[in-house]
Amino acid sequence: MRLGHMITPQGPRLVVEAPDGRRVMPRELVADAPVSVDALIGEREHDWIGRFTDALDRLDGLDATDGTLASPLVAPSSIVAIGLNYLDHCREFGTEPPAKPIVFAKLRPSICGHGDTISWSPEVTDAVDWEAELGVVIGRPARDVEVDAADEVIFGYTAVNDVTARDVQGAEQQWVRAKSLDGFCPIGPVVVTRDEIPDPQALGVRSRVNGETMQDSSTAEMIFSVTELVSYLSRSFTLAPGDLIATGTPVGVGKFRTPPVFLRDGDTVEVEVERIGVLRNQCRELAADDEQAEAGP
Repeated sequence: MRLGHMITPQGPRLVVEAPDGRRVMPRELVADAPVSVDALIGEREHDWIGRFTDALDRLDGLDATDGTLASPLVAPSSIVAIGLNYLDHCREFGTEPPAKPIVFAKLRPSICGHGDTISWSPEVTDAVDWEAELGVVIGRPARDVEVDAADEVIFGYTAVNDVTARDVQGAEQQWVRAKSLDGFCPIGPVVVTRDEIPDPQALGVRSRVNGETMQDSSTAEMIFSVTELVSYLSRSFTLAPGDLIATGTPVGVGKFRTPPVFLRDGDTVEVEVERIGVLRNQCRELAADDEQAEAGP
């Protein structure tokens, strides 16, 4: 099933995407349905997906919900990201594949959704790059999970753009600030439940800037598989329902092009993951008066 959030006056509300592409508020199908994807994931004792699937049989004649999509996750407790996890990206980076996953975090204010604007201050960075990634959404508490059981704790998958301030990244020994500016973690457009993606190691991963393809690879290039990553991370800390793992990016980021290419004001950047969809965002370089307006009085 394909799940997301629609922006409403009451805040983000859960929507279900029907097979014909229409998006419907689940509460029109099931009266006591959760209001968000996060809440749905947290209520594992209820078979909401099964109830929604049954209810979709009554979709004929039900009006689709129009509106703007929001991030399909509202507030994950953790956003864990993996660096240098694609063989083709390691070749591009000019380094040997890591012996163990390279782990870093992105902060929650970096989350935004499909259609949101990626913005930055030129006083902070002038080298904003894209990274198309498969995102893994955890479905139940996971601690010390074996690789062959890791699939069972996964709720579903989404597309992630691990936006990075390359100049900040290069100037600091750790990557959190470079990866966590506000809006630097677009995810979406929806979360697709695990049953619809039986093999996460066989998905196309692409990015485009203003329609030009920049990355075009496959999760088959991943050094550490999805289940290996879930198991590895769970041995160090507990993964909670709704947590997001960004699994790394393939060859084709802007920094390693000749000459380097970075996102600029007015650009449109797209991340596409096969079987999930296209995550699209506009870019905006903030002027001084924009920054003052965002900061408030």
